[in-house]
Amino acid sequence: MITVGMNYKVIEGKNEAFESMFAKVMEVMNDMEGHGESHLYVDVSAPNDYLIVSQWSSNEAYDGFIASEKFKNVTTWGKEKILAGRPKHEVYGRGDAAPESCPAH
Repeated sequence: MITVGMNYKVIEGKNEAFESMFAKVMEVMNDMEGHGESHLYVDVSAPNDYLIVSQWSSNEAYDGFIASEKFKNVTTWGKEKILAGRPKHEVYGRGDAAPESCPAH
């Protein structure tokens, strides 16, 4: 099991669109082989900063999601319309327990 953090900075006023798209992406992720669960968090001190914490059975499962055509379509839309900068994805750890460095656990 791996836990991945996906950090996004959203353009001012685009929060609702970002959150709506996250709900649609969750539908895709829930059907993907190896996806455990994902949660969206917003920084209360910086309301345009988001973190998606996602659990996957393996690096390969996560890489398959990132390489999927549906994910590529969403990222293209995000770059053009929603995001204020390049997203940052980080693998927090591997194993059954939540890693200590994961900010959501």
